[in-house]
Amino acid sequence: MDRVTPAQRSKIMAAIKGTGTKDEIRLAKALWHLGYRYRKNNRTIFGTPDLTFKKLKIAIFVDSEFFHGKDWETQKDRVKTNTEFWQKKIERNIQRDVEVNNYLESQNWKVLRFWSAEVEKHLEDCISKIKLAIISRQNQKSQF
Repeated sequence: MDRVTPAQRSKIMAAIKGTGTKDEIRLAKALWHLGYRYRKNNRTIFGTPDLTFKKLKIAIFVDSEFFHGKDWETQKDRVKTNTEFWQKKIERNIQRDVEVNNYLESQNWKVLRFWSAEVEKHLEDCISKIKLAIISRQNQKSQF
């Protein structure tokens, strides 16, 4: 049973951002302060990554645990209201994430996905993974 009225739930859900989330901004600002320049939500790239380094072909996504189904098999039973809708929606999101990854990788993109909590709790680890990808791609480019 839901603890709030349908009108309150609607208001809460309408306030959830699709882009420019707190964790996306944290990651982006940290990279910017280190001197890395990127594009945010570049619609010319399939899947509209949160951050892109187009010349290096690096796409970065910051995914929310709920909407992108972290540990979905164990967590899907936690959804108590409108269960059919949410399970279908989140399973489609998971499927779409796989499709986006596969397509970008087939086009020689390096895809990095981070969970929001990972960015929040382990920002330095996320930055390190991005730095490694950038250095690796720069080295690959210099070989050609």
